[in-house]
Amino acid sequence: MSSVTFSQKKFIPVPPEKGSFPLDHEGLCRNLMVKYMRCLYENKNVSSNCRDISKDYLACRMENGLMAQEDWTKLGFNEQEIEKQKEQ
Repeated sequence: MSSVTFSQKKFIPVPPEKGSFPLDHEGLCRNLMVKYMRCLYENKNVSSNCRDISKDYLACRMENGLMAQEDWTKLGFNEQEIEKQKEQ
């Protein structure tokens, strides 16, 4: 016997908006990921304090083909943050 609830709607999975992304099996961006996680821990999970590190991590993923090249403004960074990063 199967367990079927007649009033329950059938679940239809929806893929992520940006699609799937490959895992970093070779650890190419691991150091930046650990740095970001440490920053979050030290800042009580306030991610705005770690934006520069998250940008570096995303850049590493894009440079190593672990995610599609994306415009920084589409990833939530404004022009001022982009220029500030270029100057460093």
